Amino acid sequence: MQRDLEGLTIVVTGGAGALGGAVVQELVDAGAAVVVPAIDAGPAEPVAGVRYLPRVDLSQETAVEAVYAGLPSLWASVHLAGGFTWAKVEDTTLATVQAQWTLNAVTAFLCSRAAVAKIRAGGKQGGRIVNTVARAVLQPAAGLAAYTMAKAAVAALTAQMAEELRDEGITVNAIAPGLIDTPANRKAMPDADPSRWTKPAEIARTVHALVSPALSVTSGAIVPVYGRS
Repeated sequence: MQRDLEGLTIVVTGGAGALGGAVVQELVDAGAAVVVPAIDAGPAEPVAGVRYLPRVDLSQETAVEAVYAGLPSLWASVHLAGGFTWAKVEDTTLATVQAQWTLNAVTAFLCSRAAVAKIRAGGKQGGRIVNTVARAVLQPAAGLAAYTMAKAAVAALTAQMAEELRDEGITVNAIAPGLIDTPANRKAMPDADPSRWTKPAEIARTVHALVSPALSVTSGAIVPVYGRS
């Protein structure tokens, strides 16, 4: 693998999960210094060389600001943290909508804002932000109203920030996953065909491309990473 991220600091929220673990490993292998704020104590099998910050609530403004302020520098921030729910509209409560908004839109906004401030503080032009939306934002699906509303807000945030930051060389893009081949999804859908699901390592390679210093002309994109799922 080309070590095109050598010496660059990258934050990966949600980096303790199945997809997050693959992304973290991909970036570490490319030479990045990866920092992972975790909602709990961190993964049972941490990736060697990664700095895990335990018990960080990314929906809290002060907690997010403390994470980014404590970094020596920042090149990129990858936002995989979020939550999912399924329910028909008539069964969706306001509390569910608000929870999805907090887990997905609020966390992406707070981390993006803090990342921009830290990148600017480094004194050098350029940086990368990668958000996570969902296939349902591009291809609507039944039962995902609350989830898709929140992820659509992240898509709008991505486009807006890309325009605001264009002249500073800070690109802002988002990935749009569908079904990912994880142990949790296999357990939840034992009768499905996981051979059609996207592998975490495949998505990780796309994230790597989006944070690469070599990719400077793509910003504001929603990149489908759902393959055949």
